[in-house]
Amino acid sequence: MKDILGKLVSSQTLIDANTIGLFTNNKRAVIDFYTKTFGFTTNWDGVQPNVEMTLGNSRIILFPPDAFEKISSQEFNYPNGTNETIVISIDVPTFAEVDKEYGNVVQNGAKSVMAPVTEPWGQRTCYVADPEGNLIAISSFASE
Repeated sequence: MKDILGKLVSSQTLIDANTIGLFTNNKRAVIDFYTKTFGFTTNWDGVQPNVEMTLGNSRIILFPPDAFEKISSQEFNYPNGTNETIVISIDVPTFAEVDKEYGNVVQNGAKSVMAPVTEPWGQRTCYVADPEGNLIAISSFASE
């Protein structure tokens, strides 16, 4: 039994960074964007200040800035327009998927920041901003 437990513990990673928290003043627009565009789901009741959305093992939690300031007893400055302080990175299987997803996210309300390009280091990538201005990178290292 001890050997089995040791193997289980040693096979687990210490960090499982599967959650992104975003401040938003327009929860409905952000929820609609992530559910329609990427397939996230939520059980948000439309009343609670915080929203949790899931897709597989990934989670996005939305916080209203004023509620966070209330619980932390601090005031913060938030970016206006495109938020260049965080980038949500989404890897897709191929270059063609980068182009396809770029079209999909723009069609679903994202603002184009940088159309798909193949970088000199071999990555195809693009950048968009969600309805709240958070940057999203979509990329792949596989040409086929």
